[in-house]
Amino acid sequence: MELLEEASITPDVIEYLNSPPNKDELLEILAMLDMSPRELMRTHESEYKDNSLDDESLSTEALIDAMIRFPILIERPIVISNGKAVIGRPPVNVKTII
Repeated sequence: MELLEEASITPDVIEYLNSPPNKDELLEILAMLDMSPRELMRTHESEYKDNSLDDESLSTEALIDAMIRFPILIERPIVISNGKAVIGRPPVNVKTII
C-alpha cells in the first residue's frame, strides 16, 4: 500500500475473503500473472491439505473450483494495473507494473 501511495495511486481494495473472484475473474488473473492455479495457491493452508489438493492428478478446473470455494487458498496480495498483475510479496514486485 505504501508503494502505491508513494506513486499517488489510490487502489481499489477487494477483500477477497468477502468477495472472492468468480471463475472468469480467476482465469483472467491467472493469465495476467502467467501462473497455473497451483502456483497461486497457499499450500500450507488447512483447506489445501484437508481437501487433498496436493493430488497432482487434479485438473486445472478442479483447482480453480477449490480456490473459489476456499478463497483463503489464493496467494495475496495480488496487484492489478494496466492489464498486468503481480503478487505483492515482496512489495517491490509492485513497482514492475505501476
